[in-house]
Amino acid sequence: MNYTFKEIPNEYKINETLSQDTYLINGELKKWNGDKADVFSTISSTEEYKPTLLGSVPNLSENEALEALNAASNAYARGQGLWPTMKVEGRIAAMEKFVAQMKTKREEIVKLLMWEIGKSLPDSEKEFDRTIEYIYDTIEDYKQMDRDSAKFEKNSGVHAHIRRGPLGVVLCLGPYNYPLNETFALLIPALIMGNTTVFKPAKHGVLLLTPLLEAFQTSFPAGVVNIIYGRGRTLVTPIMKTGLVDVLALIGNSKSANAIQANHPQKNRLRLILGLEAKNPGIVLPEADLDLAINECLAGSTSFNGQRCTALKVLYVHEDIVEEFNKRFAERVDALKFGNPWEEGVKLTPLPEPGKPAYIQELIDDATDKGAKVLNDNGGKTSENYIFPAVLYPVSKDSRVFEEEQFGPVIPIVSFKDVQEPIDDMAASNYGQQVSVFGSNVRTLAPLIDTLVNLVCRVNLNSAAQRGPDVYPFTGRKDSAVGTLSVHDALRSFSIRTFVAAKDTDYNKAILQEILDQKNSNFISTDYIL
Repeated sequence: MNYTFKEIPNEYKINETLSQDTYLINGELKKWNGDKADVFSTISSTEEYKPTLLGSVPNLSENEALEALNAASNAYARGQGLWPTMKVEGRIAAMEKFVAQMKTKREEIVKLLMWEIGKSLPDSEKEFDRTIEYIYDTIEDYKQMDRDSAKFEKNSGVHAHIRRGPLGVVLCLGPYNYPLNETFALLIPALIMGNTTVFKPAKHGVLLLTPLLEAFQTSFPAGVVNIIYGRGRTLVTPIMKTGLVDVLALIGNSKSANAIQANHPQKNRLRLILGLEAKNPGIVLPEADLDLAINECLAGSTSFNGQRCTALKVLYVHEDIVEEFNKRFAERVDALKFGNPWEEGVKLTPLPEPGKPAYIQELIDDATDKGAKVLNDNGGKTSENYIFPAVLYPVSKDSRVFEEEQFGPVIPIVSFKDVQEPIDDMAASNYGQQVSVFGSNVRTLAPLIDTLVNLVCRVNLNSAAQRGPDVYPFTGRKDSAVGTLSVHDALRSFSIRTFVAAKDTDYNKAILQEILDQKNSNFISTDYIL
């Protein structure tokens, strides 16, 4: 790695550590005087490499975890609490108050995103802005949902007023790679639909929530949002064992999801909303526009160092073009700039997990032992906080890098003669989130797409895999997801259809009309929210 230390601009320097000594339970920011966990950045502040101490967070115990759970459970009150029974306008007003306060914290959060997880400045700004947009889009979609429900239906002599109601207490566990956006893609729809929550941030990207604690406290009723810090096993296991959690909302790993839900005593009552791992392939057909395919595969496999569930994690390239593709692709990877997140034009940034370079090296060694070569000159070069993306070819299908979700900077390439080969691999895979297909022959593409849509949940035509736009469904098959997340679908994932039914009699009609006229029900209403 030919990277030398550069003086950090004043606006991005860590001038003092952030000692996060409070946590939010039942509307109170509680002071913590116990054990704390230091938060380090793998970005060095000095010329001689040394991880930077960013601050510390509470290392809470089982007692605080159960206290937070009881606060959420009491706030929900088996569906009788203030929040789940509140008028739609009331929950919208609370969310609007929160997002208004959140917008004032942009600079602090963007800076912490860079230091805590090594995300580039443009991508950190994009994550913040996209999250704000997501919240406003969620509010608008919720308003439209309410407008669509502001009516009575009549069928077979029965009047029905159908709406969506909350599910209960939600345990929310977000990921480190998008600690703001993907966490809020769980938390925001869960809240606005009337659920109460216990939220534990990921190990990396934890301090960036500090600027938002007061906004959560002042925007929502006591017990609706509870934020705790500490080890997942210490906090999550006792919470699940109580059986009081109605929804597990997690973005992470399927093994973790399985272990967590196994602790719930009534699994049939536990709703799952999970965004899990993926091994998204890119398939480059012989007639593909190589310039386009290389650009998209480069972005898909290296953006945020490949630390995205939507990253392209294995590339299938037709044997007729694989030699040219590999040569040009390897050169493009080597041309990517490595540096600190705030540096101009930087594409590769320090990895937030100290052990990740060693893990990636294990994958490279295993692949090369089984016949692969590192095609790019810089591939596998290591510094204290990074390992340069290695382009590997030809990768054996019994290699670890072919089987495992690498979630980091290494790019396996496999050649194929018949497109049925990658199709068979995808069918046999444990994962099924997305695929990217590069080609132009309609006679080849049309039947291929017809098959691929039954193997994954999003087929990207001549473009890299991605989550957005957030209005589109985001989900996966097999071990890649449970439930659907998007602005529209998430509101439905965190709620259930519920309705009032009344036989079409004069007696019932008079009662319903009086309820509507007097506006004394939060549920039965035909008011139209503008």
